[in-house]
Amino acid sequence: MIPGLRVAIDERAVVVAAERPLRILSSAVLRGGLVEARAVVNLHVDTGHPDADPEPLVAAFVRAAGVPAPWVGLLTAARTEHAVIAEETACGFHAVAVATVGLSNRIAAGRAAAARWTASTINTVVLVDGDPEPAALVNAIMTVTEVKALALMEAGLRDAEGHLATGTSTDAVVIAATGRGASARYGGPASEMGATIARAARRALVERIRDWRERHP
Repeated sequence: MIPGLRVAIDERAVVVAAERPLRILSSAVLRGGLVEARAVVNLHVDTGHPDADPEPLVAAFVRAAGVPAPWVGLLTAARTEHAVIAEETACGFHAVAVATVGLSNRIAAGRAAAARWTASTINTVVLVDGDPEPAALVNAIMTVTEVKALALMEAGLRDAEGHLATGTSTDAVVIAATGRGASARYGGPASEMGATIARAARRALVERIRDWRERHP
């Protein structure tokens, strides 16, 4: 694990907490975008959770669990206790990926129609011990999304119409950087930071996809 960070996993949530603020870029439902925060909360909710304000729900969990503020919040219908952690160290970067995966509502991006929002199912949180520029964080979001789509395609997973799936309807990605150590101008799959992040994310996602399929034959 990256020094100064800890990851807690149980049936309620996956919580990443840091001693010092992290630079975070995400598609999180709460406090997404480019922010500084000391925690990332991936909270489990029931399948079909209504399209309502999620902040009171996550805030109540944060208060009860003593999660440090400020925080970034995600919701997932996947079983958080089955989350997978994978690590990779290369080229001066240390990446830790934490993935929750549910595959009931698979879609093919570009083919799928718009649908009512429901809790995310594939949520991928990647922590990196490094000092990336904002554009490198955007690159890294793209890289993790590419990894997710490739992992699903390699598993042969398809949507309800039979097309190869690229994800589920409301996936989320979080990239959180410590801001120390090696700097990074790029975060694409051919860059040093991006390649490190991609390998960590791939290991976590492939393992969790395999596990989900074994639990849902």
